Amino acid sequence: MRTLTRWNPLRDMTRFDPFGDVGALWSDLPMAVRTLEPEPMMRLDLTESETGYVVKAEIPGVSKEDISVSLEGGTVSITAEARREKAAKEGETVMRSERYYGVVSRSFTLPTEIDMAKSIAAYEGGVLTLTLPKAPGGTSTKLAVH
Repeated sequence: MRTLTRWNPLRDMTRFDPFGDVGALWSDLPMAVRTLEPEPMMRLDLTESETGYVVKAEIPGVSKEDISVSLEGGTVSITAEARREKAAKEGETVMRSERYYGVVSRSFTLPTEIDMAKSIAAYEGGVLTLTLPKAPGGTSTKLAVH
């Protein structure tokens, strides 16, 4: 049930706040739309040394069997699938479920090629660590900006 409030036309003219009534907008939406969850994003850190790259990607709640890493030239692709166990037991009803399930992926291209034979992938504590040595003879050039 909503309460009635007195409208004051001068209140809106005295201060400008473009996001002032965003909360009221969300409360007017149907419940099904309000409970949509944003799709999780795989966050990663990338560091470079003279010998190679180290990638650390946060992928919590996923078993290492559900993670796939592919390397092609200088392109790295990481895909992970989070699976949902059956939450409701017989005689129970799920009131709310906020845990995500589905597939997340991330691809990026490095400036030099990777030595795939010496590359290592390790998953521990929800963090995937990729050690990617640079391929011998791999070159990268920097262009001067004019």
